[in-house]
Amino acid sequence: MRAPRPVPADASPKFGVMHVKARLTGHFTVLGNRLTQHRELSLLAIGLSAHIQSLPPGARIGIKFLAQRFPDSEARIAAALRELEVHGFLRRVRERLADGRVVTLTYSYNQPHTGAPPRPVRVTPSAPAPTPVPAPASEPTPVPPASLVPPVPPASLVSSVPSAPPVAPVAKAPTAPPSPRPSLPSPTAPPPQPRIPLPSLLHAATELLAGLHHHTPRITLTAQDVDRLAPAVAAWFERGATPADLRRALTDDLPDPLRHPAKLLRYRLTALLPPPPPAAAPRVVPLRNCDRCDRAFRSPAPGHYCRDCTADDATPPADSQNRMRPLPGRAGINHYERSFPR
Repeated sequence: MRAPRPVPADASPKFGVMHVKARLTGHFTVLGNRLTQHRELSLLAIGLSAHIQSLPPGARIGIKFLAQRFPDSEARIAAALRELEVHGFLRRVRERLADGRVVTLTYSYNQPHTGAPPRPVRVTPSAPAPTPVPAPASEPTPVPPASLVPPVPPASLVSSVPSAPPVAPVAKAPTAPPSPRPSLPSPTAPPPQPRIPLPSLLHAATELLAGLHHHTPRITLTAQDVDRLAPAVAAWFERGATPADLRRALTDDLPDPLRHPAKLLRYRLTALLPPPPPAAAPRVVPLRNCDRCDRAFRSPAPGHYCRDCTADDATPPADSQNRMRPLPGRAGINHYERSFPR
């Protein structure tokens, strides 16, 4: 065997990429340069096609599944799949199974393909033809001896044996109907309005909408858009939302590209509206005892007289010598007893 010739020193490139290759004996995928060096495909589409070709047959490659697997959004993954379909590296076909379910079959090509996808052949095993069984030859039936024949019980005993009661059919438990899915609001639905349009809430809503551009430069609103969306933001403030909650709900996970910022904010303000806060429980005024007559009455703070004692203080007595004011507790009773002569 001839030894490999040495590579001259000036044959290696002075700049650019340098390939460091190791021989792979397993866990590798062969890709064509027509895909990896395609002039019109985006880098995301080329990488997504390489990932799909490395998967085993039957693997899940739905848009939501890929969005959970990779950090790219569903919109970018869907756009990359459409690129692969346009250039012939991918084809998606919807088929109905025998049980009525509709599934999506995805055909991945390592070379651009323009024809119809190959139809999967589903072979249903046919039942084997029954083999005719020859009828047995008639043979004389042997008669058992009298000692082996069981005795037949009399008819009176057979009629007296009680029969088993019939088994009632078990009724199936009614299945609960599936819960209806929450309906999303229409894109043309009117935005929410506050119950009481306070000027302070509308002013805070206008400042928040006008400052969204500083947090997310892709959201640019006109003065007319701010005036239309300010009541909906005030409705969020009325339900206890904070400015941070609103910015997070309006600016997180934006589509790319963002063509109509005002329409997107209007839909999110309508679809993600928080529930109203629970009604406050009615305040119960506690029971207290009058400091003068020890009568129970309701008062928000201690140290007050009941209604009758308060009226007595407001009305001057007709004869202050004959009218005695009761004192609280046992001292008043003793004073009342000493007023009588003995």
